Amino acid sequence: MEYLLILVVLFVLELVYFKVADKYNIIDKPNHRSAHTEITLRGGGVIFWLAALLYTMQHFQEAKWFFVGISIMSLVSFWDDIQSLPNKVRLLAHFIAITTVFYSLNLFQVLPFWIVLLAYVLFIGIINAYNFMDGINGITGVYTTVVFASLWYVNEMIHPFLSSSFLIYPMIASLVFLFFNFRKRAKCFAGDIGSIGIAFWIIYVLIQLIIATNTIIWLLFLAVYGVDTVCTIIHRLYLRENIFEAHRHHFYQILSNDYKIQHRLVALFYGVLQLLCSFLIIWYHQINPVYLFLLIVLPLVAIYGTKFYLIKRLNDAQ
Repeated sequence: MEYLLILVVLFVLELVYFKVADKYNIIDKPNHRSAHTEITLRGGGVIFWLAALLYTMQHFQEAKWFFVGISIMSLVSFWDDIQSLPNKVRLLAHFIAITTVFYSLNLFQVLPFWIVLLAYVLFIGIINAYNFMDGINGITGVYTTVVFASLWYVNEMIHPFLSSSFLIYPMIASLVFLFFNFRKRAKCFAGDIGSIGIAFWIIYVLIQLIIATNTIIWLLFLAVYGVDTVCTIIHRLYLRENIFEAHRHHFYQILSNDYKIQHRLVALFYGVLQLLCSFLIIWYHQINPVYLFLLIVLPLVAIYGTKFYLIKRLNDAQ
């Protein structure tokens, strides 16, 4: 009953946001690098911050630092959605938000300085990668649902490490968001507030799971996004492009923009692929982490490599 009520409340709050966004012209205008062609409401991903707010209202002591961090992320990201901010401002916000996580989980006292420093780089990188991958209808909602479902299964069936509702709330928010976004013509886009906000939530959970199990294999729950992002960065460096500028080199962009495959099908492809990876991670989580890493990452790199064959075919056809 509690979760049905949360579903209804979030649905209503999303509709209220649409009225606000429409009134204040918070929209996404397509450009030559966009995967869409129509003007669409931006910032629908505020639903994830609203879910965090509802959770914190009921579990304040448990979630207060989490809420501080996700609020910092969401505020700066929403500001960036409305008026583009310099990279240094956004990175500073990410640094402060991640600091709240490390502080709340006592990592500064239990981990060596160099590991903390690497963790900052890793998790800020994950946040930005999650944002880079938010480019077509449905991909953020589908992928987020798969990731949290995987984490929920681990929490329920393998190693309990936090409250189940902390994992169910973002899944409910994802379903509400998908109702408006998983369409041929989306009602709204997540915006930075959505992709960055939910990435922060995922990181907060992953850090707790890593601490509880003393292994980093659970980062592979982000393997599909991770391989696409890292391989795309390497590709862009090879092309001598500025990796901080907008582009259309991600695999999903080749599939949806160049080959005109429906966004929803591409989003489902990414979600199903991560679901298969999550199944393997859960099934083989007790084997040597190096073997598990190779088992998951190498096939994903091979799949990503087909992008270059598709590009060649496209160039030959022209």
